[in-house]
Amino acid sequence: MLARHFYSNFIDMLEPSRSLDTELRVTQIGPVTIGDMRFGTDLKLRLSELGAYHVDVLLSGRLDWQQGRDEPRVATATSAAVFQPAGDTVLHRLTGDCRLLAVKIDREALETQLARMLDTPVGSPIPLGRRLDLSQGPGRTWTNMVRVFAADALDENRGLAQNPLLAEPVQEMLLRGLLLASDHPYRDRLTTTGGPYPAPRAIRQAIDVLHSQPEQPITIAKLADITRVSERSLQAGFQRYVGISPTAYLRQVRLDRAHEELRQADPDQVTVVDVAHRWGFRHLGRFAGAYRARFGVSPSQTLNAATGPRVIPERTATTTMT
Repeated sequence: MLARHFYSNFIDMLEPSRSLDTELRVTQIGPVTIGDMRFGTDLKLRLSELGAYHVDVLLSGRLDWQQGRDEPRVATATSAAVFQPAGDTVLHRLTGDCRLLAVKIDREALETQLARMLDTPVGSPIPLGRRLDLSQGPGRTWTNMVRVFAADALDENRGLAQNPLLAEPVQEMLLRGLLLASDHPYRDRLTTTGGPYPAPRAIRQAIDVLHSQPEQPITIAKLADITRVSERSLQAGFQRYVGISPTAYLRQVRLDRAHEELRQADPDQVTVVDVAHRWGFRHLGRFAGAYRARFGVSPSQTLNAATGPRVIPERTATTTMT
């Protein structure tokens, strides 16, 4: 059931003398999936790429976790774990007394929401801060919303959370709330007095060009000609409204396209070199380095895992679901 609603997984029992006693209740509110879960024993969960944004809100216990090449981190009842869509994920230890709300957020939905709030396309993935403070401020407010909506949706006497008339506002509240509560490069623009300001037409046009033909050799000069602004203005506009240069943005788009192709490819039919060249990367070493920095794994690891990880059935679990 964990794999069905969330992610494929390998489970390692850390207390062999105790059996797995899972309780899992799941509800879905549009692009947001919320699971109220506990396992009843210390265990380790090894996951592949999540493909979605994810927040683990602990109600009790402790979670030791790591994603990609990031340093190991700890989540508690006062500090939630925030996961990116890319990068192999390992929950090194969930304590037996750990009960948590697992919040899975569709990647496209969150990125589209942010783009709408800013009125400009945004880089993908959104580099959300890895920790969300639940003890005070926006983090506590967002968590309280999740708890209220989850309890309402999971109750046998279904409340307003699943009412079709409120579904869209609830979804938007959860997405917007996370973007306002978590740390990321766009947050200051969202919280500036007067609201977020839109990027100029030239910047939006340049971003559209980079997304429509990222495999093409697009130079700054060519992009400036298309948008009818000077190269200097284009560079300055990208730094102000996007946070990176046009060249860095194009590299991100190309890496994302290469990443998706490697995830879907047959390793017997496709090579990393093929994919790198197709998306404009001529130097394989630089491609591999940039890829690992962005996704936490090498291109070959993604390609070799393209057929999907093995799923261990939870036969010993006692599972309930609404």
